[in-house]
Amino acid sequence: MATEICSRFEEAFKLLGKRWTGLIINQLLDGAKRFNVLESEVKISGKVLSERLKELESLGIVSRFVYPETPVRIEYALTKKGYALKPIMDEVANWSVHWID
Repeated sequence: MATEICSRFEEAFKLLGKRWTGLIINQLLDGAKRFNVLESEVKISGKVLSERLKELESLGIVSRFVYPETPVRIEYALTKKGYALKPIMDEVANWSVHWID
C-alpha cells in the first residue's frame, strides 16, 4: 500500500511540478479562459501552452470548449478533477507568502 501511495504521490508531483502546469491551473481556478488570455497571463509560448493544455485535457483536469461562432471561440476550463486541486494550490500560495523571499 505504501508503495502505491508513494508512486501516486510521485506522479502527482511530476505533473504539478512540470514547468508552467501549476500556473495554468492557478489561472483557470478563476474560471474559463481563452488561449490568448492564458498565454498573456502566464507569459508562456503558444507552443508550450498548447502542449500543457493537451496534456491536462488528456488527464481530465482541463476541458476544451469550442463555440461555433464566427470567428470560432475556444475556451479552457478546469473539470471537477481540476477544481479539486484548489485547496492544494491555495496552500502552496500561503506557504510561498511565508517562506519564499
